[in-house]
Amino acid sequence: MYAGDIVGTSISCSAGRMIASIEDREFDGVIEKATVPVLVEFWQPGCGHCQALLKELELVQDELGSRLLLFKMNVQENFLIPGELEIQALPTLALYVGGRFETFIGGLGQKHEILKQLTKWIAFSN
Repeated sequence: MYAGDIVGTSISCSAGRMIASIEDREFDGVIEKATVPVLVEFWQPGCGHCQALLKELELVQDELGSRLLLFKMNVQENFLIPGELEIQALPTLALYVGGRFETFIGGLGQKHEILKQLTKWIAFSN
């Protein structure tokens, strides 16, 4: 399942490994409809660490495919969800499972660290 597979949302995703953007107004509906865990990066333009993490998340997306939905939310354009989560530092990764916030994911910047922290919620096959 990819971001564009969720029916009834305006979320779009370009071909390739691009991570789809999500906005406050569609966020709750997407999270509630998701049948797999959802990982969201909260970021802003001009944040070098945010851009580096997006590249690592593309690798995570390549590895996990349909077992995880990945989105990015620009905190300069969206205030509601970042405010609810009390986001104070960027980039921040938030994991949602079963329609609810589960945890923040640490180990920012490293694909293997992110994957390690996701093992509790995602079935990995060899």
